[in-house]
Amino acid sequence: MQHLPVHPNLVRFIEAYEDRDNVYLVMELCEGGELFDRIVARGHYSERAAAIVTKTIMEVVQVCHRHGVIHRDLKPENFLFLNQSEDSPLKVIDFGLSVFFEPGERFSEIVGSPFYMAPELLKRNYGPEVDVWSAGIILYILLCGVPPFWADSDEGIAQAIIRAAVDFKREPWSKVSQSAKDLVKRMLDPDPDTRLTAQQVLAPNIPLGEAVRSRLKQFLVMNKFKKKALRADIDGNGMLDCDEFLTVSLHLRKVNSEQHLPQAFNYFDKNGSGYIEIDELRAALGEGHLDPNDQVIREIIKDVDIDKDGKISYQEFEAMMKSGTDWRNASRQYSRAFYNTLSRKLLKEASKPPKWVDRENGLKSSI
Repeated sequence: MQHLPVHPNLVRFIEAYEDRDNVYLVMELCEGGELFDRIVARGHYSERAAAIVTKTIMEVVQVCHRHGVIHRDLKPENFLFLNQSEDSPLKVIDFGLSVFFEPGERFSEIVGSPFYMAPELLKRNYGPEVDVWSAGIILYILLCGVPPFWADSDEGIAQAIIRAAVDFKREPWSKVSQSAKDLVKRMLDPDPDTRLTAQQVLAPNIPLGEAVRSRLKQFLVMNKFKKKALRADIDGNGMLDCDEFLTVSLHLRKVNSEQHLPQAFNYFDKNGSGYIEIDELRAALGEGHLDPNDQVIREIIKDVDIDKDGKISYQEFEAMMKSGTDWRNASRQYSRAFYNTLSRKLLKEASKPPKWVDRENGLKSSI
């Protein structure tokens, strides 16, 4: 991060400390919440708002690439507002997976978060273009409320990414301008050679309605559900104080292990029935400022509830935390191990290449 210039949309590095086992980074405190929190809370959603956010993201991407840095983990959770003010700057955080690059240099290590991985990353041959792809995924979600590539398993998500068939038929895409659709298509071009670089686009101010906000909120609440199950914020105030920071540092392996799941399940199962019921989930997720409505809660239970009995058993909770869903927020450690294995499997077993792959000449654009 010290290699990058001071920029209003880059989180500031303060200091670093180390002990025998760890290095601790102290970063600028961002108290304005995540990108999705702010958009859902506003109550008004338009292409222009999405365009402004995308412009900011792409400006950050452009700064990074001009200084020889690929972020490699762009996702909504890694964009925070500095403060609660309406004009607060948006900050990109978490450069833990970033890497220096030279022009023309290619990488093979699979890193990042499943929903936002570019197809060439799964194919182990990528460069800075993967950041533009990830930003395109974010823009797609901002405009319609759900990710473009998803499935009920991690392998399904990866295969959907490899196919790279972007759906513009579902609502509210009929209400989205052609220029916005074109931008999404060009940012999600499966051919990194013809994919857009950091471009700035402002779309017409067309309200997208409550359906988008509802779906976006559902996406957000499911992420909050998983984060709360793996919470590190012991006192629930949304920040880590010094004691909490040390606790997390000392017990990180335990918190991320399977042994933590029963404890996390019991946090939601207040009455000890062995199930997470709608009232319990509503109460737990309503402790913060999000306050999800009953419809959002029911939709979350519906997607996790495998046996369709209207509540979440421990086995269903465990499956949600471990496997991919429409709202998967996979851990970095799990993602790297799984996708390293999966990419080899996909490349070995694929009998037919996607329509945008030419067996002789490599990638070609389908757009």
